[in-house]
Amino acid sequence: MPALRNSGITGTVAGLFINHNRETGLQTEAIEAVTVNYAGFEGNSYSGLTRPSCSRVRHQYEVGTEIRNTRQVSILSQEELAEIADRLEIEKVQPEWLGANLCLTGIPDFTHVTPSARLIFESGASLVVDMENHPCKYPGEVIEKFHPGKGKRFPAAAIHRRGVTAWVEREGLIKHGDLVSLHLPDQRRLYNPEG
Repeated sequence: MPALRNSGITGTVAGLFINHNRETGLQTEAIEAVTVNYAGFEGNSYSGLTRPSCSRVRHQYEVGTEIRNTRQVSILSQEELAEIADRLEIEKVQPEWLGANLCLTGIPDFTHVTPSARLIFESGASLVVDMENHPCKYPGEVIEKFHPGKGKRFPAAAIHRRGVTAWVEREGLIKHGDLVSLHLPDQRRLYNPEG
């Protein structure tokens, strides 16, 4: 019996982004296409098969411990970015401000996609959803530069709307405008796109 099934839900790549140098900050830059390899998005400073553990897993590992990099890719939803902007009372939140690598449109309630779900792209490239990406203060600091007085509200505005992190299961090419199909694990349904 297959462990995953095609949900029938299809999204579209609305944006691709990379961060060339994490020392310069969180913001990413838009690109038209990216080669995806087992380490992540080619040219992205957060790529790698392993990474030093951070405060998000401090209850499991001492900060700085080398662990598997399941945070190779940060994925957001265009629809959820619009919800965050509404909550912040600003016109738009750019995916680059949140350090996104990929922005999708068309997958409902995207941040709640079930962990272990696969996002399969036209080239066959496949990303495995690790977990919800909890909001933190750093994107708020970027938002503050563009919308003074709004950035500090980001963590509360982005709760359950900050997207997911993922890692590469199959290499390939992802292009702006590509279709992506959502494949879900065969388990008790945690993700219900109908609400």
